[in-house]
Amino acid sequence: MHPVLFQGDLVPKDEEIIVDRPHELSPSVKDIAFYGRELTKAFAEDRRITQPGGIGTIVFASKTTASWEAILQAVIEAGWIVTGSWPIDTEMETRVAAQGQARLGSSIHLVCRPREDVDGRLVENIGDWRDVLQELPIRMRAWLPRLAAEGVVGADAIFACLGPALEIFSRYSQVEKANGDVVTLREYLEHVWAAVSREALSVLFAEADASGLEPDARLTAMWLWTLSTADDRRPTTDDGANDEEDTGDDDEGSSKGGGAKGGFSLEYDAARKIAQGLGASLESLGSLVEVKGSTARLRGVAERTRHLFGKEELQTPAAKKPRRVATQTSLFAELEQAEEERGWSSASSAPPAGVTVLDRVHQTMILFAAGRAEAMKRFLVEDGAGADERFWKLAQTLSALYPAGSEEKRWVDGVLARKKGLGF
Repeated sequence: MHPVLFQGDLVPKDEEIIVDRPHELSPSVKDIAFYGRELTKAFAEDRRITQPGGIGTIVFASKTTASWEAILQAVIEAGWIVTGSWPIDTEMETRVAAQGQARLGSSIHLVCRPREDVDGRLVENIGDWRDVLQELPIRMRAWLPRLAAEGVVGADAIFACLGPALEIFSRYSQVEKANGDVVTLREYLEHVWAAVSREALSVLFAEADASGLEPDARLTAMWLWTLSTADDRRPTTDDGANDEEDTGDDDEGSSKGGGAKGGFSLEYDAARKIAQGLGASLESLGSLVEVKGSTARLRGVAERTRHLFGKEELQTPAAKKPRRVATQTSLFAELEQAEEERGWSSASSAPPAGVTVLDRVHQTMILFAAGRAEAMKRFLVEDGAGADERFWKLAQTLSALYPAGSEEKRWVDGVLARKKGLGF
């Protein structure tokens, strides 16, 4: 009846706005520059046909910061003001793409309004960078606790904060510093991540001052919180993929496993932004974080045994998906070796205390896991590690953040269960 509909290609792709992966057999020139340029054109046309008082909604889901920067840059350059962002659960927990990987459970709905006057003319105004920076933490302080109260945490909460944060920035055609330099969206998003990280910590440590904790503890808590919306937060395992390259076909991004070592993985750029916002550096925390290609991995507690109890070299004491008995035996062997090397005796003294509160919490967890009850008691009571209230507050926070089925959760809960019996 309508033969003209079938005269062309089955699926026309020339105008498709995507980023093609480079390939020697592909003549495509659709790179990230093409993606941003064509998105800007599309969003500009959306704004042109929308009334000045109208609303636009963009549905987007990605865990890569580069993807978010590209789409947000296009939205702002097209003349839209982002006024809100809402996470809506859209992703099936049983979908194939989510198996064994940490992915968003929601799609973010960006709510936008045209930056136009009542006559439909694009408003061109300059914002003051100092005013923007002053308003940002105030907006985050009001927004993040509301999301937490509604059960929105982790990566979903971070991206849900983009709307209120970008409303401050996108209401202007451009934002300038006092010397006239134009502030880029990427620079502003660095401050957004920092503001979200600081506010998230105040939520996590509601009854304590997180500023009293060292950077490694703040980073660990924020890292685990960021992953807290993933479908499967168990310590990740090697899925055979190359850590240097994301082999998935969708645009959601992923946190791939760190191999047999376990741990908790994030995209490197996201981890870097979180650390920077907390005053930490991934490069200076090598005993806690491993960076490999585009992935950063928070090391599992068991993997830190040698570092915490003697040797500097890092080794994973547990095999891939070990049974608890095997893990405990391996931990005990690690501690026996450290005892001989460092000279602390299980009959007379406790191991040397770690430098930071997180180190001391991890040491206690390992002692519990290896069944070293007497050594743990001396470590906490006689040597005074448990006299620091920050120790117990951090342990309670980690208990709430570790995945329910993880060994780390079981170990820290075991330590907390002995708090009262030890006199604390």
